Amino acid sequence: MRQWVLTFAVVDFDLDLGPIVQAVYPPVYLSTSESENIAFSAFPDSLQFDQGTEVHSFRIRDGPKRPEPLDGFMYGFSYFSQKRDCGSKRGYRQSSLVLLTYHQYPAFFTSVISKLGPLFHNHGITMLETACHNVANWQSPSSGSTLELGFLGSVLHVELPTSTDSQQLIETASFGRGFDPTEHLLASSVPLYPPPINLFEASLSHLWSVWECLMLCEPLLVYGPSPSMTSQAVWWLRDLIRPIPLAADVRPYFTIHDRDHALLVNKSPPKVGLIIGVTNPFFAKSCTHWPHVLSVGRKMRQGATVVTGPCAGWTTKTHRRYISKDRQLLKRLEKACASSTSDRMQASLELRRHFCSRTNAVLVPLNRYLNTLIPSPAERNTTLGLRRLKPFSTAEFFLSLRSSPSALPFKSPSKQREFYEKWLRTPAFGLWLARQEEVVQDALRQKI
Repeated sequence: MRQWVLTFAVVDFDLDLGPIVQAVYPPVYLSTSESENIAFSAFPDSLQFDQGTEVHSFRIRDGPKRPEPLDGFMYGFSYFSQKRDCGSKRGYRQSSLVLLTYHQYPAFFTSVISKLGPLFHNHGITMLETACHNVANWQSPSSGSTLELGFLGSVLHVELPTSTDSQQLIETASFGRGFDPTEHLLASSVPLYPPPINLFEASLSHLWSVWECLMLCEPLLVYGPSPSMTSQAVWWLRDLIRPIPLAADVRPYFTIHDRDHALLVNKSPPKVGLIIGVTNPFFAKSCTHWPHVLSVGRKMRQGATVVTGPCAGWTTKTHRRYISKDRQLLKRLEKACASSTSDRMQASLELRRHFCSRTNAVLVPLNRYLNTLIPSPAERNTTLGLRRLKPFSTAEFFLSLRSSPSALPFKSPSKQREFYEKWLRTPAFGLWLARQEEVVQDALRQKI
């Protein structure tokens, strides 16, 4: 079972202590600080509704005394429930069921906890035992595989990514033309319901600036009225830069109780590439020195209730766009926002394709130049036996870029050069280049 899921945590609200982990099943060691971190991350940190449920996800630093995690972090997927309870001093009961895992599979595990959560709250531990039994019988997760996994009387059709940084697109999915977002899951992609475009309606015209900031590893504060909205937004943003490796910390839902709070949110400039999703208005005051804030949500309608925190929209202190936006796409997106759920879903998919295409287009001139650094057969057969990429030269790359510019609609040649100069200085470029060197070395070894 632990190849997929580490454990499930049951979190309740205690009047004296706040959220606490009441039980974990199956049993697993959690330190006191980890339990507190999970408990506070499992709950919204502001009142969401009188009665209802919501699903969100979070990422916290992993602790000791367990097998080494894939990236040093644990991922939580929480089903939160609030019901009226006359027997409680607060007048209602709050609880969460949290799936804990080491895998970055937001679409997949959001679906799993969404199925299990209501059944557990209605029927108790029996459903949790059944779920664990189902998961224990799943095939081992294998990169790039397509699986049919039985779960609580249904079958989950899921495609796993070939790597953490590979893109999973509907157009290239193993499900083919028969892809149905209500039935098929691309594990590492963002949950598709509600349509992600809802999150960015107030910032549609600025999404090209947001994407550039992501590419250039600029820190980004994502503010929203609920954890479900911030976590969906942060996963969506992270997905847009694939296949470029993640070079910084991302937190889909981050609270003031997180043990990394003082490390990530302080008076110093925010860490390079850091993306955190928050709902507490406290962050609007403590992060005033952050250069970029994306407040998610739909446009404010007349007569709508004013919420605390930043109004939905995009604010930047430093960024000026390098690349022109696609105005025809923008018109279609704006039209879709006033249309049906189905239209908004299709617009969300088109928007994702557009930015994934732009990310890959950024890499085209770099891949073209890297091909000139692969040693020829003659060089590989010398006494030196050169079997790795030749050193990357920034000057030679820009000569290559001048003769074969990027296909992206940069505003000017100088803007193109400035963009690439900045990107070559990011930690993301360093990781990407290291991965390319590994790929070339492996390929050359096989030719020995």
